[in-house]
Amino acid sequence: MSSTESSILVTGGAGFIGSNLALTLQERMPNARLTVIDDFRSGDFKNLAGYTGDFVAQNLATFDWQRQFGDEKFDAIFHLASITDTTLHDQFVQTHDNVESFRRLLNFAKPNKTRVVYASSASTYGAASEASVETNGAAPANIYAFSKAMMDNLADRAAKDVSGWIIIGLRYFNVYGPREGHKGGAASMILHLSRQMKAGQRPRIFKHGDQKRDFVYVKDIVAGSISALKATESGIYNLGSGHARSFNELVDVLNRSLGTDFKPDYIENPHAHYQNFTQADLTSVRGALGYHPQYSLESGVADYMKWLYPDPSN
Repeated sequence: MSSTESSILVTGGAGFIGSNLALTLQERMPNARLTVIDDFRSGDFKNLAGYTGDFVAQNLATFDWQRQFGDEKFDAIFHLASITDTTLHDQFVQTHDNVESFRRLLNFAKPNKTRVVYASSASTYGAASEASVETNGAAPANIYAFSKAMMDNLADRAAKDVSGWIIIGLRYFNVYGPREGHKGGAASMILHLSRQMKAGQRPRIFKHGDQKRDFVYVKDIVAGSISALKATESGIYNLGSGHARSFNELVDVLNRSLGTDFKPDYIENPHAHYQNFTQADLTSVRGALGYHPQYSLESGVADYMKWLYPDPSN
């Protein structure tokens, strides 16, 4: 895709991953026409500092794409907008907003077969004890995961119904990194633990710290998402680090990055449905998108901590 001719739209572009994606696209494709759509329910204008493209403030669940854009054509749409708070248990609101927003987007993209790259989620796999493969059936344990599984169903059906239309779903695993602070309680545990430790407190993790997650740095997520612009066929793929690391290991990594020496403060897990293990099998995405994450947990956390807590002497 030529950056001199590209017109790219990012929904949810004021959010955590969306803003990182929009700003990276702007940097890598300086001549492209960029448009961001966001309603600021889970985004923040401060995330788009330095952004020079167009911005549309709309709720996608009720958005009239045709009225807004008319005959304007996009080369690709990155769909990252959704209700991302997994603690929101209103089943109607969560499903309606996430699924109907996606349905409206697909209906707009269909006539021109506009390439669509959308955010699915590792939560669709539910409880797991080994690396998740894309062919595993959906087993959502909460309404957020259910809404994402329904989006996968829509995408799969649309791609099969329209020959030559490329729709790529990306199942993001446990993403952390710059521009997530606005998410509050829904931000990564890496951010929350680092703040506790910077405040001189022991990091609070669930007993006994042996839960394992596929922590993936947002820069790898952005790179993997952009690689979907070159995909030659539709598909749904995992995006993670490919490694499961324990909460205890994470505390050790944070201690090294922050120059601290805190022992974990173990607490009870209040969540009835909790993914105690996540890990992405990257076999398919390596072949289809050429995705190879560049950041280990150690290097990703180190880079993030430098961004979060810049050295005032520099």
